[in-house]
Amino acid sequence: MAVLRSTGEPGKASPIRGGRGTLRNFGLKVGVVGAAKFEARIRELIKDDPDLAEIVEPVLIARRTLREQLGVLHRQLLELVRHDPVCRRLMTAPGVGPVVALTFRATVDVPSRFKNSKTVGAAFGLTPRRYQSGETDRMGAVSKCGDRMMRVMLFEAALALMVCSRKWSWLKVARHRGMKRAIIAVARRLAVILHRMWVDGTEFRWTREQAVAA
Repeated sequence: MAVLRSTGEPGKASPIRGGRGTLRNFGLKVGVVGAAKFEARIRELIKDDPDLAEIVEPVLIARRTLREQLGVLHRQLLELVRHDPVCRRLMTAPGVGPVVALTFRATVDVPSRFKNSKTVGAAFGLTPRRYQSGETDRMGAVSKCGDRMMRVMLFEAALALMVCSRKWSWLKVARHRGMKRAIIAVARRLAVILHRMWVDGTEFRWTREQAVAA
C-alpha cells in the first residue's frame, strides 16, 4: 500500500493509502507543506504514475470532505461555547480553550456531586496510586481512573500553560522531578481550580493575592 504520511499539518500524521509500497520507497517525499497546499503537493508527486493517481484521488476527496465536516463541527462547538456562561468563565483560566472548557462542562455535569474540589483531580485519575504493606509505603504512578478524554484535555491544557505562558502563575510548579510529573501536577491543580471557579461563579486570578483581595 502506498502511504503518504503527512497531512500538511505539523505534528499530525494521517496515512493516505494507495497501492504499491510506501511513496518513500519510490523516492517520493511529501516534505513540509501547509494544509492548503497538501493536495497539490500529492498530485504533483503522483502525476507520473496513473495507477497510483487513480487510487489516491478518491482518498484525497474523502480527506477533503472529512476536513470540511470537521470544520462544520468545530464551528458548532465554538457557537455552543460562546453562548454558555460556564464555559466562558472556565476559559478565563490559562491553557483552557473551547474544547477543554466544553469537555470539563460535560464531564463534571453537576458540580455539586463533588463535595470538595480537591477530589476532582482524583476522579479524573490524576492522583498517584499508593501501595502500603507492612512497613512499605510507596507512591506509584497516577491511577488513570475516570474519564480518559478529560484527563488528556487537562494534560494538554497544563502543557500549554507551562510551555506557552510567560506570565507568572502560582499554578506553575518546580520541575526538578521531571517535566511530565510537573505537567500532571498542574493538570490536577487546574481541575481543582476549574471546579472551584464553577461553584463560586468566579473567574481565574493569576495570584493568591488577587483571590484574597476579591
